[in-house]
Amino acid sequence: MTPPQLLSIALLLGMMVLFIWGRFRYDVTAILALLAGIALGLVKPDHAFSGFSDDIVIIVGSALVISAAIQRSGLIERALAGVTRRVTRVRSHLLLLTGTVGIASGLVKNVGALAMLMPAAFQIAKKDKTSPSVFLMPMSFASLLGGLTTLVGTSPNIIVSRVREQMTGKPFGMFDYLPTGVGLLVAGLVFLRFGYRLLPRDRRAAPTMGEALDIEGYVTEARIGPDSQAIGETVAAFVERHDEDVTITGVDRGDLHVSVDGALTLQEGDTLILSGDPAALERVIAGDALELAGQDRDVPDAKDREEDQIGVVEAVVTAGSVLVGQTASRMRLQQRYGVNLIAVSRAGQRLTHKLGETALRNGDVIVLQGPLSLLPERMRDLGSLPLAERALRLGSSRRGWLPVVILAAAMIATATGYVPVAVAFFAAAGLTMASGALPLREAYEGVEWPILIMLGALIPVSDTLRTTGASDVIATGLAHVAATLPPWGAVALILVAAMAVTPFLNNAATVLVMAPIAAVFAHDLGYRPEAFLIATAIGAGCDFLTPIGHQCNTLVFGPGGYRFGDYARLGAPLSLLVVIIGTPLVMWSWPLQ
Repeated sequence: MTPPQLLSIALLLGMMVLFIWGRFRYDVTAILALLAGIALGLVKPDHAFSGFSDDIVIIVGSALVISAAIQRSGLIERALAGVTRRVTRVRSHLLLLTGTVGIASGLVKNVGALAMLMPAAFQIAKKDKTSPSVFLMPMSFASLLGGLTTLVGTSPNIIVSRVREQMTGKPFGMFDYLPTGVGLLVAGLVFLRFGYRLLPRDRRAAPTMGEALDIEGYVTEARIGPDSQAIGETVAAFVERHDEDVTITGVDRGDLHVSVDGALTLQEGDTLILSGDPAALERVIAGDALELAGQDRDVPDAKDREEDQIGVVEAVVTAGSVLVGQTASRMRLQQRYGVNLIAVSRAGQRLTHKLGETALRNGDVIVLQGPLSLLPERMRDLGSLPLAERALRLGSSRRGWLPVVILAAAMIATATGYVPVAVAFFAAAGLTMASGALPLREAYEGVEWPILIMLGALIPVSDTLRTTGASDVIATGLAHVAATLPPWGAVALILVAAMAVTPFLNNAATVLVMAPIAAVFAHDLGYRPEAFLIATAIGAGCDFLTPIGHQCNTLVFGPGGYRFGDYARLGAPLSLLVVIIGTPLVMWSWPLQ
């Protein structure tokens, strides 16, 4: 080997050691590797930042924005809600969740699909009176398998497509991964349906500060609009349809306060006094097309702050607050303070009157809506203290089907070859923000910036294997090992090698390193490269052994209360299943000759 080749391999080995050590976060490790590559002369300064303009970075970032928009729409949660009412067993719920996340992972990036469905998993676990850990790790593994079905499902698929384009002039298409991906997904779902018992049942996450507050009895008011399915429904049927997650404590019809009983029929224009936790109230209001009181009232200061984002905050009314003994109507909160009162919680008491007519007391917990930059100042003026921060969607608007329509248009455009994948998904992300389907603040929060930094930094680092010729040397060595193996053994060798490296190096980094090696490896053996590139993507995308190799596993690690070794308990047999089933599937879908 030449000195540059040795330096390139040493650089990647050193980077792998840093990944395993975990002293620095993966994006910082990638930055250090890039700086080392420049210092050693392996990466030219004018090429050092080329990775940040690569299509991979654009596609991954755009897919995360689109995923956040679909998650915010609540469509998947509402679709699952109708099914879960008919399914009562834990194993059936598990199959429903893993199947849904597996399919969704082929449409949007798998980490985004998992994030969309995690709230539903927590709701179902609560109804089943079981730990969310029963669902979360199987869902993570299903999202990894589902991501293998399309080009945009996972980063490894995007990267190997680029490598194929560099070799043959033709990238993989959107659905070229479907035959192998669907086969592995189906096999994985069957395994998870029965194999979830390998997980410990006592795993639970530590409660967050927001959960520790345990504020559930919020009361808000919402008006039944002309398109609401609550019209003509009795109060009892309404509550039952929503699984008793909310209750109706009062109904105002015109100027009359109607007595509430289960047989009362709801009418268009009725104002409902609803009680429940914020998440349940938000689901009911959005799902039934109810109009949240105060949500659309003009906020005077907002007119002068058009660039500001409208948000909500939880606060407690203190003893010296000007709100004590006052109602929102009497205080003229909108006109004087520029905020709207949209919910109230009072311990030990069931509120039945409209919010504007409810006299507030010391200790009441309120939800205020207004410009985010204005809310801290107004809470101080009102003498209320903000509570521990937690995500509240109550009072935020949803755009329903719009994000799904935009995503579908992007998928069709890429599948037909009308526009490149990067352009289509970048345009889709831009449209979701421009249309208001996703506020700018949430869009930027939805992007996993450390992942993009890591990708941008590692692309030129991994390319040193090719530019120095080190990938040719490694591939030749592997080819000598595989010379005595049958063709399926050569494919399996690449798949296992990628699967073994990815827990320590991160899935995207693994493909950036392994894909060029696999391509040269196939050439030295006289085979076409497609099967080996697909095997590399499958191996890198199937990290079932640790919580650090893929962000999906990391995402459920804390909420599931898992320990490091729990992943191998369920993941080791699933990894073996992927190798046994994936090897013949790859060879059948992509002939070697």
